Amino acid sequence: MKKLILIVLVVGMFGWAIYEFVGSDDEGDDSASDTEESSDQVGLGKGDIAPDFELKTLDGETVRLSDYRGERVFVNFWATWCPPCRAEIPDLLKLYENKDVEILAVDLTNTEQSEEDVIEFTEDFEMNTFPVLMDVDADVAVEYQVQAYPTTYMVDSNGRIQFSAMGAMNYDFMVQELEKME
Repeated sequence: MKKLILIVLVVGMFGWAIYEFVGSDDEGDDSASDTEESSDQVGLGKGDIAPDFELKTLDGETVRLSDYRGERVFVNFWATWCPPCRAEIPDLLKLYENKDVEILAVDLTNTEQSEEDVIEFTEDFEMNTFPVLMDVDADVAVEYQVQAYPTTYMVDSNGRIQFSAMGAMNYDFMVQELEKME
């Protein structure tokens, strides 16, 4: 009798897993069709309009993501103490110099020792070519559900997220994903 109950439970759990898997695929298909229909849904999924935010640069200038509508944007969350972030920065600089893309480098300021460390780091890595934004209270990182550093969201010229990546990317991969965007 115990074997029968165990078998029924295992088959039931397996069936539920298949149901959930198939159901999540269908939901993904719906979001893809929403993208084609130009849905105005704000979110973090592919095809969603990227949540707008406003942060200050190291120079005190206010920058909004929506200011870059009409351009392709990489929103890159990073920190000075993060080894993969450090490894990715030269490729971000190369991408910015060689391709038609804007980069918003969002420093996770609440994880830093001091703002001076960020300033020194950006000078050492010559990051003065694109805006370095200070997410002092981690509001934007929370809104973008950043769980690993670096995390990048690639936003097309219509303000829609087309790709996101947790972890460092290399230049060739960045170019490959950039070429898929409008």
